[in-house]
Amino acid sequence: MALESEILENIRRIALLYGGSNGERDVSRQSGEAVFQSLNAAGYEVAKIDPAEVDLNNVNWVEFEIVFLALHGSFGEDGQVQELLEKTGIPFTGSDSVVSQVAFRKSSAKERFRQRGVPTPRSMLVHETEDRKEIAQRAESLGFPLVVKPDSQGSSLGISFVKEPANLRQALERCFEFDTYALLEKEIVGTEWTLGLIDDTAFPLIRIDVANGFYDYKAKYEDETTEFSFEFDLPATVVKMIEQTGHEAARSLGTRGIVRVDLRLDEQYQPWVLEVNTIPGMTSHSLVPKAAQKAGIDFTELCERAIVSGYATSPVSR
Repeated sequence: MALESEILENIRRIALLYGGSNGERDVSRQSGEAVFQSLNAAGYEVAKIDPAEVDLNNVNWVEFEIVFLALHGSFGEDGQVQELLEKTGIPFTGSDSVVSQVAFRKSSAKERFRQRGVPTPRSMLVHETEDRKEIAQRAESLGFPLVVKPDSQGSSLGISFVKEPANLRQALERCFEFDTYALLEKEIVGTEWTLGLIDDTAFPLIRIDVANGFYDYKAKYEDETTEFSFEFDLPATVVKMIEQTGHEAARSLGTRGIVRVDLRLDEQYQPWVLEVNTIPGMTSHSLVPKAAQKAGIDFTELCERAIVSGYATSPVSR
C-alpha cells in the first residue's frame, strides 16, 4: 500500500487513449468516458486523446506521467499502440506490446495455452483465400457444432455459432468482413464464465446467463436481461478449478494490469479457456468493474490500481 500511495502521489497528468477507428470504437469511447469521469472527479488532470482524430506521433508525451489505455480492438489491444508508447518511453496501463500481440490473435493465444497445458477448445485457422469446400472438409474433422470467429477481433464482432455444415459458408463470409483469418473452434456446450484479474490478483468469478444463449455484442452492451451471478450451485472444487484455469491462462501469456479471461464450463464440469482480453471493457455493462465492486473495489480505485500496475512494472518509469 505504501508503494501504491507513493506512485499515485507522483501521478497528476494522465493521457487517456480511447476511441480509435475500428469496429469497437463506440465501446472504447464508452470505456474511456467512464474512466475520464472517474479519474477527473478524483482530482487527476486527464487529457482525452482519440487516435482517430489525433496523430499520436505529434503528442508531447513528456507532459504526462502515464497513459491510460482504453482502446479496444486493433491498434489498441494488438500491440501496435503499446509498441509506439514503449518507443516514447512513457509508462502505460496494461500488458506490453509482445504480450498484447499474442493475446489479440486468438490462434496464437490458444497455441500458448496448449504449450502451457491450459485447456482450450480444439480449433483450426483458415484464410479468406482458401477454397470454401476445402474449409468445409477440414471443419468436418473438428465436428459440429462449432464457432466461427475472426482471429483478431473483440466484442464478439463477426462471431457465428454453426450447428450444421450447411450454415458454415454464411458464417465464414460474415467473419471475413472483420478479418482475413477465421478461427473455427469446437463449440463447448455448457455455461459461460469470466474471471477478471489485475496482475496476479483475481476478482470474484462471474457466471453469465444470456437469454439467447450467446454472449454477443448486444448481450454485452445493450441487453438488460443478461444476468451475472456471483453465487453458484456447484461444488466448491469445480468453482476453484474454473478460477485456477483462468488464472493459468493469464499467466501463460504473461499479462499485466487489468485483464479478463473468458471461459466455458462443459457438462462434465471441465473448464475451457476461450480467450484473454488484455484491455477489457470499462463501461457500465462491463464485467471487470462489476467483479471489482463485488470485491469492495470501486471504479476509481480500480482505475488507480491499473495506473499503479502500469507505472510500477514499466521499465521506463520516471
